Amino acid sequence: MSLLSTDQLVTAIPGRAPGYALDLSFEPGQVWGILGPNGAGKSTLLHTLAGLSPARSGHVRLDGHDIAGLARRKVARQLGLLFQDHHDGFPATVMETTLIGRHPFLSPWQTETREDMACAYNALTVLGLGALAPRLVNTLSGGERQRVALATLLTQDPDIWLVDEPTNHLDLHHQVETMTLMADRARQGRTVIMCMHDLNLAARWCDHILLLYPNGDACWGPARQMLVPHALERLYGQRLATAEIEGVPVFIPRP
Repeated sequence: MSLLSTDQLVTAIPGRAPGYALDLSFEPGQVWGILGPNGAGKSTLLHTLAGLSPARSGHVRLDGHDIAGLARRKVARQLGLLFQDHHDGFPATVMETTLIGRHPFLSPWQTETREDMACAYNALTVLGLGALAPRLVNTLSGGERQRVALATLLTQDPDIWLVDEPTNHLDLHHQVETMTLMADRARQGRTVIMCMHDLNLAARWCDHILLLYPNGDACWGPARQMLVPHALERLYGQRLATAEIEGVPVFIPRP
């Protein structure tokens, strides 16, 4: 049994007719890319998989149980979500923000241990942010703030990573660093599910793809079967030129 799956899941998108029912099984070690144009429901699906948005119909199952009936702390010990945007409600340091990743594993009113602090600092170091630990998050650039969010998820280190636009605000080097990090997590047995806009990053790093069409249609499968011109041109309403570099397809928009 897969740790995360859907049973005839239809997401609830305001003002839109019901879409295709999704029967998905996300296995340990897989890296999934969710692709689709703006408004196709990628973020809504991710939030529904996390149990934060109610489904129109069907179920999300975590370890065989309907996620809607599970305590949030139990869910957070197995599943982590990186949001597309970050809203910092009060001043906090980079270290304090990263330590949020340990909260699902603490009892009420328990403070972080030395082991928790070391876990957070190690995550910041992996993301190249160790020196910024005492900085306030509201003084960071957009790219630095995105990497702090990734460090927080790494500190949590759940079995399932749900990531909305992981390369937002990141330069080329940090995009590769981020995708490498998530591929490493998958090799260690985690399941990684990402909403993405960049076809070439998806082609390079994902082994499974889910295509969400604006009319509610959907299809999914191994990346090699999904990342083909006729499917992608229909998905985006955009002609594409294709090439192959080191055995990986590359997609270029055509006028």
